[in-house]
Amino acid sequence: MIFQSEAFSVTLGTEGIAELKFDFQNESVNKFNKRAILDLKAAVEVIGANSEIKGLVISSGKSTFVVGADITEFGEMFAGPEDALIADILTTNEIFSSLEDLPIPTVAAINGICLGGGFEFALAADFRVMSTSAVVGLPETKLGLYPGFGGTVRLSRLIGADNAIEWIASGSEKRPDAAFKDGAVDAVVAPEALADAAFNLVKSAINGKFDFLARKAEKKGPLDINSIESMMTFETAKGFIAGKAGPHYPAPVEMVKTIQKHATLTRDKALAVEAKGFAKLAKTKAASNLIGLFLNDQLLKKTAKQWEKSAKPVNMIGVLGAGIMGGGIAYQSASKGIPILMKDINEGGISLGLAEAAKLTVKMVESGRMKPEKMAKILNDIRPTLNYGDFKNVDVVIEAVVENVNVKKAVLAEAETMLRDDAILTSNTSTISITELATAVKRPEQFCGMHFFNPVHRMPLVEVIRGEHTNDETVATVVDLARKMGKSPIVVNDCPGFLVNRVLFPYFGGFARLLHDGVDFQRIDKLLERFGWPMGPAYLMDVVGIDTGVHAQAVMAAGFPDRMAEDFKSAVQVMFENQRFGQKNAVGFYRYETDKKGKPKKVVDQATYDLIAPVQGESVECSDDDIVNRMMIPLCLETVRCLEDNIVASAAEADMGLIYGIGFPPHLGGALKYIDDMGVAAFVALADGYKDLGALYHPTEKLRDMAKSGATFFGKK
Repeated sequence: MIFQSEAFSVTLGTEGIAELKFDFQNESVNKFNKRAILDLKAAVEVIGANSEIKGLVISSGKSTFVVGADITEFGEMFAGPEDALIADILTTNEIFSSLEDLPIPTVAAINGICLGGGFEFALAADFRVMSTSAVVGLPETKLGLYPGFGGTVRLSRLIGADNAIEWIASGSEKRPDAAFKDGAVDAVVAPEALADAAFNLVKSAINGKFDFLARKAEKKGPLDINSIESMMTFETAKGFIAGKAGPHYPAPVEMVKTIQKHATLTRDKALAVEAKGFAKLAKTKAASNLIGLFLNDQLLKKTAKQWEKSAKPVNMIGVLGAGIMGGGIAYQSASKGIPILMKDINEGGISLGLAEAAKLTVKMVESGRMKPEKMAKILNDIRPTLNYGDFKNVDVVIEAVVENVNVKKAVLAEAETMLRDDAILTSNTSTISITELATAVKRPEQFCGMHFFNPVHRMPLVEVIRGEHTNDETVATVVDLARKMGKSPIVVNDCPGFLVNRVLFPYFGGFARLLHDGVDFQRIDKLLERFGWPMGPAYLMDVVGIDTGVHAQAVMAAGFPDRMAEDFKSAVQVMFENQRFGQKNAVGFYRYETDKKGKPKKVVDQATYDLIAPVQGESVECSDDDIVNRMMIPLCLETVRCLEDNIVASAAEADMGLIYGIGFPPHLGGALKYIDDMGVAAFVALADGYKDLGALYHPTEKLRDMAKSGATFFGKK
């Protein structure tokens, strides 16, 4: 051992080949924080000063290589002046460059996860050997940034500008075959062969078989691209990526511009360009909010993980009610290795549920994301049945029948008699009180809500709803089950609509009143989509199902009559009365036609305007800002009420519920972060400007107190 620190060690082995090992003490994973960067600097200085070292293997002492930079340090880093941030980035880059400039061949042995700053570290080596179980990538654009530790510079010179742009813009993880094909790694080997392969590659470079000096020169020079290729590559990429990313996510386009700027420069000058652009992005609201969401997501994972120690083991589950939702739940469970019984009262329901699961697996196989043998196992783990014969072996049952309180109560009461006394019963209800449903069962302490969102395989959120009598073991078991099913569970307390639908329906209430005031629903949709929502409210209502929406609206109005009961006949009600239910029967606010891929495509239908004209008053003058405010204020205020009413435990969980449950624009960070960014006092004043529209627009007294005191939901400014 010739060097030892908290994060790095250096040992000199046979034939002059040293090993630089990243093994952060008292940490479960390797990540770059201030301590690790300082330790790396000291380690590289020791290596550079030792004339006995002829070559270097860079390895990890963990099961992963390096997960990336320590994002918890970003807030402090990014809060300072831009010049100071640039200086910090360039200091780190100098350390990476000093590793790259060692006059010996260097090889990174990549095991496990190697992302972000970790992959940029590996790119500083001359060569990379990758385990077949590893992944590499630069996901920084998902945080509103681009790589800042030399990633745009080194990767573009290694694999070409076009490939580097695709890697960084997508932010996707790359498997070994893709990484090798593009030239980002030089070899792929089995995990057990990784150490020997890296050693042998260094040895071959020392012996002249591989020209490591040429590789160093290539990475330190300008991009190998002529002016015509440059124009075609960068201008085409900017236009395409701008269209994909949209106006709220500047990082991918800025990344292309940065590579274009430093394409003709040598490494050190190129790194300065990269650092300046990175610091500019770090100061954007998009980056601040997307980083905040990442940290909130980590909090969700940590919170869910904490329930594990109180959870009962779950080896098999059951779902009552097949159909689209039941089939989706069955697929999700089986795809994560949890066998599931899928019960329905008739063959038609069973067939529909199995068809849904089969459709999802076939898509995965056709896209190359699943092997046929995995598909077979998933489908074999979904066991259809018309009776309760095997339900004595089930640990948790998810009721997913029609959203009708009497039907659900009857099914729950019947199911409970067929289960073991220690089995847990849950309901996938989206609006009906769990405490009310619990009156139908004999063991209410073993009953809770488990609300999945449609489509189940895509929507990450599961609301775990605690009823009045639900015990902690039940909550823990269901949270742990949701986590093992690949979902992000949030525990909420019982109320009409729980968290997500309680917040969503004031948003729909704002939409209904805008239509009542004569505003064109297409204009509203387009504005809210430009604002950052994945779809406008009319389109969203069509996707949810207008019949479902009308039913849920009635539940919400009964629960919160002061602000959610409508004193006018809405356009949504007219759609329902005319059996225009949305995508499910191909006609709602829009009409739906099947495109070439078999997906529903919305088209404008004049009949909608004719039908809703009688319930629209004289057109009220509304600016674009008015429309956005009239939609957003009720949603934000209801989120505040959910937090104040202890429906959800924290601001972070509330915001993540909206991001994951209804597609709240991620660049805004969530409803409560949206209020914080505007300023609580400014938001209260804004809401007061619309107070004549009714109670949905009236701030709570606690929010007014926050405005007076200068408090925020995510800590003092």
